[in-house]
Amino acid sequence: MTAEAVAAGGIRLKSGRGRWVLITAVLGSGIAQLDGTVVNVALPRIGEDLHASLAALQWTVNAYMLTLAGLILLGGSLGDRFGRRRLFVIGTVWFALASAVCGVAPDVTVLIAARAFQGIGGALLTPGSLALIQATYAEQDRSRAVGAWSGLGGGAAAVGPFLGGWLVDGPGWRWVFLINLPVAAVAVGLALRHVPESLDQDETGSFDVQGAALAALALAGLTYALVAAPTGGASPAVVGTAVAAVVLAYCFIRRERLTAHPIMPLDLFSSRLFSSINIITLCLYAPLMGVFFLLPVQLQVSNGYDALQAGLAILPITVTMLLLSSRSAALAGRIGPRLPLTVGPLVAAIGMLMLHRVGPGHPYVSTLLPALLVQGLGMAAFVAPLTSTVLAAVPVARAGIASGINNAAARAAGLVAVAALPLAVGLSGDEYASGPAVHHAFGTAVILCAALMAAGGGVAWLTVRSPHPGPAAAAPQCTVNCGMQAPPLEPRDRGGRLSGTNEER
Repeated sequence: MTAEAVAAGGIRLKSGRGRWVLITAVLGSGIAQLDGTVVNVALPRIGEDLHASLAALQWTVNAYMLTLAGLILLGGSLGDRFGRRRLFVIGTVWFALASAVCGVAPDVTVLIAARAFQGIGGALLTPGSLALIQATYAEQDRSRAVGAWSGLGGGAAAVGPFLGGWLVDGPGWRWVFLINLPVAAVAVGLALRHVPESLDQDETGSFDVQGAALAALALAGLTYALVAAPTGGASPAVVGTAVAAVVLAYCFIRRERLTAHPIMPLDLFSSRLFSSINIITLCLYAPLMGVFFLLPVQLQVSNGYDALQAGLAILPITVTMLLLSSRSAALAGRIGPRLPLTVGPLVAAIGMLMLHRVGPGHPYVSTLLPALLVQGLGMAAFVAPLTSTVLAAVPVARAGIASGINNAAARAAGLVAVAALPLAVGLSGDEYASGPAVHHAFGTAVILCAALMAAGGGVAWLTVRSPHPGPAAAAPQCTVNCGMQAPPLEPRDRGGRLSGTNEER
């Protein structure tokens, strides 16, 4: 059954089958959301239990993001060709098996390898979750279905820090990964029973596997060089890997320019708006991921919180986004994206600067809580308009690949930030276990992250000229700790075109 046939057949959201499809998609995306939000809280305990260095903890996060960022575009293409439900099921099973290995890992090397395999499953699972909704529901119900999916998925992200802290302090950090298994089993069972198969029968041509491999290897080389530099310095291995990453990146760009079926069509970047939005994405998601990599470490190592307290302490930022993102999407639909994309990052940057006051003995209510609320307010202002503007920058037929590229850009930004930030602030080796060292590094890190966040707002003011993207169908899920973006369905008029103007395409 093709996607068009499914949609034309009109599976309605309020029908029994329609509800099961929504539950399936939420469970699938939910395990990826939970994994992203709980792992950071568990990092100090993982390091203590497995005697891991800071570099190993960086790789625990980055191995997952590396394979996910490098392969997510390929995963979406595979779903269109071979069946979206099939790839969703395969991705969910793969993710669950890798999670099981993470949960029983005897040492940090096995954990890092399993996290890389987990990212491959995520690259198959993540595009499939939203694709199931887009391909299954009747057109008049898609916006509401994506809205419900976004809200419920955001709820999973909100629960993540609390659940992660409870698991780490209770049965142990290994259950951060093992909790995925029963959820994945239910998602697979529901998908096979209730979700119709859909694929794009017009999808032809070869897959750009070589392009995906070059992109992943370039990111891997850059990540290795950044992570190894604090202890290895300008060693031949570090310098050689960095040079190799640059060469691989060049080969990737050349490959995408010459191949008939590129994984990242470069002609999309002929749109000034599309190019600028992706630059803004890099500027915004890098500091977000950097701060939320170090903040749980700061709270547990320097401030003396246990894992549950650290998870609860971070919760207000996610709640703020859940409460305000839909309103932000509606506002951007009325006034255009330029102002939200400028003011939002500036407000978030102020919140990051306020985190500089967080330290041992400082009251939570007067230091950390206001900083997180201000940062959450800024994030709620820019996340939904960022995604909607990406979709408005390209023709409707290319909205899927456009949002996929932007999704990959956000993940790559987080990957590089987690690798580079400890180097930039002078934190290395076992210093993550030293309260004074962590506190000093965190104070420097939030200043650097705030500066980059504000720069993103400046780029938006200079380059975005506010073609109205139209009212967003749904606010994206919170993307703080997992780096995920959940794009809403592209707004269209009755002729099937994107609503808004084409001035900048």
